[in-house]
Amino acid sequence: MVGLWFLYWLLLVPIAIANGAARELTFGKRLPELRAHQLSTLTGTILFAVYYWVLSFFWQISSYSEAFAIGLFWLALTVLFEFVFGHYVMKHPWSRLLADYNLARGRLWVLVLIWTFLGPAMVRGFSLLG
Repeated sequence: MVGLWFLYWLLLVPIAIANGAARELTFGKRLPELRAHQLSTLTGTILFAVYYWVLSFFWQISSYSEAFAIGLFWLALTVLFEFVFGHYVMKHPWSRLLADYNLARGRLWVLVLIWTFLGPAMVRGFSLLG
């Protein structure tokens, strides 16, 4: 079961990469970095919501408690990926990675993490609607 949870989380990675690439190739060139980050957060959450909706057609999550357990797993994987990939592959300093958690400075990364955590509950909710 955890293997399936991991697989569905893994499919979020190319969505996030595509969102970041789209930002850099389009509005990221025209907007200040903070505004581009904020807009990218919005487009990323929309893309994730579409992904959750598509998942709901073939992934049945039995309860909301299971959905929140999956969400916690996805959240942990996302944070782990962000710090391991960001620091060791992209060579970003820890201070830069941690700066994305500063809501007071307009950094909205935390909203992506919340959305990732809530994703499986959204999958369950969408499947109950259909």
